[in-house]
Amino acid sequence: MALSSAIILDAVSRAVGYKLSLAQFAATSELLPISIAVLGEYNTANQATVTENVPFPFTSADEVGAEFGYGSPLHIQARILRPVSGNILGGIPTTIYPQKSDAGATATVIKIGVAVATTVTENATHELVVNGRRSIDGNRYAFSVVKGQNQAAVTASIIDAVNNVLQAPITASLSTLDVDCTTKWKGITSAELNISIETNGKAAGIVYSEVSKTAGAGVISLATSLGNFGETWHNLVVNPYADQLETLEDFNGIPDPDTPTGRWNSISFNPFVAVFGSVLSDKDDVVAITNAAARRDQVTNAIAMAPNSKGFTFEAAANMVASYAIIAQNNPHVDNSGKSYNDMPVPSDGIIGDFSDWANRDFMAKRGSGTVNITNGKYTVQDFFTTYVPDGVTNPKFRFVKDLVIDFNMEFAWRIIMIRDIQDKAIIADGSVTNVPKTISPKQVLQLINSHVELAEVRGLIVDAAFSKASAKVEINATNPARLDIFFRYKRSSTAHILSSDVEVDFNYTT
Repeated sequence: MALSSAIILDAVSRAVGYKLSLAQFAATSELLPISIAVLGEYNTANQATVTENVPFPFTSADEVGAEFGYGSPLHIQARILRPVSGNILGGIPTTIYPQKSDAGATATVIKIGVAVATTVTENATHELVVNGRRSIDGNRYAFSVVKGQNQAAVTASIIDAVNNVLQAPITASLSTLDVDCTTKWKGITSAELNISIETNGKAAGIVYSEVSKTAGAGVISLATSLGNFGETWHNLVVNPYADQLETLEDFNGIPDPDTPTGRWNSISFNPFVAVFGSVLSDKDDVVAITNAAARRDQVTNAIAMAPNSKGFTFEAAANMVASYAIIAQNNPHVDNSGKSYNDMPVPSDGIIGDFSDWANRDFMAKRGSGTVNITNGKYTVQDFFTTYVPDGVTNPKFRFVKDLVIDFNMEFAWRIIMIRDIQDKAIIADGSVTNVPKTISPKQVLQLINSHVELAEVRGLIVDAAFSKASAKVEINATNPARLDIFFRYKRSSTAHILSSDVEVDFNYTT
């Protein structure tokens, strides 16, 4: 049979032919495609036009702002994952699953007082700092005060400075002589709002104060959004809700050796790691979350720390995922240790509490917490861990997020082989000779396992492929002849996180 049939086989006259056919190419060296799901609320002003829970794929933050409202938690996370400054995720799919707060939810309101004794005493530029940011995507919260202005003029300038920034998470309005800054969305995540005003060394006779803060409240439900994941394998999830950890755990399940549950089940197998953020800086406060009894046997949640940041906690989660996703996609044998958050406000004094001390970071890491330090003015990842730290286990096998991603890759590649090269073929005995296609023997399955683990070793995902080969077993099931039972082991590769060197020194004695 000729390789090409674009020209009929008995053709004689001179011709050039080109025929295009559709095909699904055999997969030989795939790495698991990373896919990111983003949870979060949308703005109150968009409630009438947005259908909650419906998946929304996006490739830019502006798409998200236009659909769900600029300054919403969804937009804030999207601008970190898809920054205007450059494409840090490449072609990795990002999909939003939007939540709507309940009918009784409220927004957060911070009332800013402006006191001017008589009039402004000199020209100056003042700035609002909204959740640690003086600007967002190049748009500043700056306003000018002019000598001779009265209180009303200053108040009006503050309102304009806020409302002129499209990406701001708040709107500003006049409240008698004060300014009300109100989050654009309702719910408990809005309660993280914080605002200050910097005078940049020129008070100009003005005293600013936080008169009051009314924290937002309200719950959300993730049930429908998570159900809409369907068979899509979102392997990284950005989770803005610290009160929904158990919900995510229940949905994702656990990789139990006998009865895996949730998305770890053996038929579909599409589990994820959900990343939530925290700005806590005290080690005991952190481990109270990560090492709670309910968390220790769970492999779903991973904390992204940004100690003492004024930013929203969901910004930390988005930063952690942004720093890791492209690595997980292209180099899953390593993690994001040493990588910096791309866009997370750091404390102005650089103090990050217990995280600045290695012994404290070690204490937290042993209890299921990720850790960071500050390097060159940015949060730098030290450890990216799940909360999986079962009691009495020295080396928890599902601690490192990277290790889970290796497991995801191993399953993904082997499933392709099973579907492509084994399933639906006629099972023949070892050593049988056939002249028909679509047959498979147990020995041939062993050869496929050998190829699978050899390639995984070349990629750095596992070590000691010989061990894996020696462990492999394939047999036709004793009671169901249409079933092949397959078994093999593998050893994940490790990462050189700890380097311990002993060096001896002495004087050079002459003889």
